[in-house]
Amino acid sequence: MSKIERENKMGVMPVGRLLANMAIPMMISMLVQAFYNVVDSIFVARVSEDALTAVSLAFPLQNLCIAVGSGTAVGMNAVLSRSLGEKKKDMVDKAANTGIFLFLCSYLVFALIGIFVSGPFFRLQTDDAQIVKFGTDYAWICLTFSFGIFGQFCFERLLQSTGKTGLAMLTQLIGAVINIILDPILIFGLFGLPRMEVAGAAIATVIGQIVAATVAIILNVTRNPEVSIRLSLIRWNRDVAAEIYRVGLPSIVMQSIGSVMTFGLNKILIVFSTTATAVFGAYFKLQSFVFMPIFGLNNGMVPIIAYNYGAAKPERVKKTVLLTIITAVCIMGVGTLLLELFPAQLLLFFDASEHMLEIGIPALRIIASHFLLAGFCIIAGSVCQAIGNPLYSLITSVCRQLVVLLPAAWLLAQTGILQLVWLAFPIAELVSLLMSAVFLSKTMKKAHASMAARASR
Repeated sequence: MSKIERENKMGVMPVGRLLANMAIPMMISMLVQAFYNVVDSIFVARVSEDALTAVSLAFPLQNLCIAVGSGTAVGMNAVLSRSLGEKKKDMVDKAANTGIFLFLCSYLVFALIGIFVSGPFFRLQTDDAQIVKFGTDYAWICLTFSFGIFGQFCFERLLQSTGKTGLAMLTQLIGAVINIILDPILIFGLFGLPRMEVAGAAIATVIGQIVAATVAIILNVTRNPEVSIRLSLIRWNRDVAAEIYRVGLPSIVMQSIGSVMTFGLNKILIVFSTTATAVFGAYFKLQSFVFMPIFGLNNGMVPIIAYNYGAAKPERVKKTVLLTIITAVCIMGVGTLLLELFPAQLLLFFDASEHMLEIGIPALRIIASHFLLAGFCIIAGSVCQAIGNPLYSLITSVCRQLVVLLPAAWLLAQTGILQLVWLAFPIAELVSLLMSAVFLSKTMKKAHASMAARASR
């Protein structure tokens, strides 16, 4: 039996091939996720600009749900992969089963938010009755039935944590394809079904998530022997939960800050016009085509770093970090060119009016100028999380979005010139770049010392 067969591939496969093996399936699946998110908005925009604005205003609530699911998954992923590297099978199982329990609790919280908070949330942002109705319907459905997305986060990350990214990709592809097929059918009432407009988009989304989660559960039970899912272990475990959230909580807070930033920026933009808010929503959908592959790359990198950090293999950690950063910057370069060269064509996918194009073309070009910097910052933050310094990522994210971006946007808005507001994005990213570079350097030095000490024992 070869060494690769005896040991998990994350510890022995050549780093370049391993990163490609782990990340490419995740990048493809994330691109499909981005595609169906954009398709969702393209169909919604065909209903009306108010419908697109409503979905844009719903983003902070959706993002908060994603933040909790993704952050908990980051913590579970890191703990589980590190335990695999340390050959601690008992801890692997505890991390997986405690993680499942935490996801169940998270769903219950967001179901209550969906039922009781959706309406007041939209009435706080606008007094336009049509936007409030569209938005409330959309958020209520997405959050009340969010057990699908929490199930996806949980069971897909269990597959990723043990190196089975191809299977994780399969579950995401299935969910995305179902969503894409159902979107026009439910939004416009095809094949004899009632026309449900924005509510139809939400129903298509949750059905895709539920099916994907179901497939992921089946694959974990039948194809993932490195993790044992046992009902007796799906319960509260204080020590394991504390370790999961020690790594994952900063990620939850960071992404939740994104909800605060988006909510605040929507409030700033809607003073100019609802069209400005629609442009911001369209940008978020478009940028997902650039950022989602980076997050897929990120998801492939984290278990490799966590595993090799646990196994005290510093050279493999260093090579993985360097290769991932180079790849991320290259991807972001392509994204920058697309938004700089073809902003009008991209906005026309959302049935953009002349006024929306007038606002949106300079907006996309200004915002895209920060993409290259963001590629480095995203990877640097995840490296800090993967090897046990999540506080650095948290500090950087808070400073970028709350200390710099929002105040800068508000100050620039006082000029009464909308185009200047978009400059807040590159300004904030410059600050993030400086902080990320310092924190990554400190984290790598500390990690190298820790691995050297453990290897010498």
